[in-house]
Amino acid sequence: MTMTHHQRPFRDCSATHFRWQVDADARVATITLDRPEKKNPLTFDSYAELRDLFRGLVYASDVKTVVIRGAGGNFCSGGDVHEIIGPLTRMTMPELLAFTRMTGDLVKAMRHCPQPIVAAVDGICAGAGAMIALASDFRLGTPSARTAFLFVRVGLAGADMGACTLLPRMIGQGRASELLYTGRAMTAEEGAAWGFFGRVVAPDALHAEAQALARSLADGPSFAHGMTKKLLHQEWAMDLDAAIEAEAQAQAICMQTADFRRAYDAFVAKQKPKFEGN
Repeated sequence: MTMTHHQRPFRDCSATHFRWQVDADARVATITLDRPEKKNPLTFDSYAELRDLFRGLVYASDVKTVVIRGAGGNFCSGGDVHEIIGPLTRMTMPELLAFTRMTGDLVKAMRHCPQPIVAAVDGICAGAGAMIALASDFRLGTPSARTAFLFVRVGLAGADMGACTLLPRMIGQGRASELLYTGRAMTAEEGAAWGFFGRVVAPDALHAEAQALARSLADGPSFAHGMTKKLLHQEWAMDLDAAIEAEAQAQAICMQTADFRRAYDAFVAKQKPKFEGN
């Protein structure tokens, strides 16, 4: 793929507050939240670094898909009680608003980056961790996955980081209302039945299944995948006529890609197409 002036490779991108790994052919990147002794909570710094990473992926010339997971049998326990919640009780209103906007910016960055994101959820997936999973494009769970939007349990509204928009669209208004008002954990069985999890797999198979899904997406037409993600996001604010017109324009753009021609040539030759993302 020809690289434009604003694109850059992400193979050698470094991370300080979580692990960042890119596979051998630099197509699938894996983010591992790596504080297993505390069930992988987030801090002010890790929030900001995740936000900046996903913002930068807009310009990635190599990474086609992203897997996000947690170390040690849990996904993410949310904001660290001592490193985030304690300090928040001592902040001024402008400081608090800067923080809540920053956490929301992480979700926006995940939704605006063109790469499909696969969340591999094991064990505890709570608070901001549940929102990271919700903001991903795909979610795989294990039988022990417990997903809780527990903001109400610390005296806050369930409306955090886009929860009141994203969760009802994922699992329905009534189910979302119950989880956001009570803060209770959604079981893996409920998550699969309600459409939160694409499927539930054994814990020892979770990483391999997430990687296999990510690789299959990376092998697809990545420019077109980015267009699908953009339209899934934009069409929330459109009526049907506007959505159909937007999709007509998007499809006409995709029809100009080399991947579209590659698919046709492969079909004629009775071969499997090899997409290159351009």
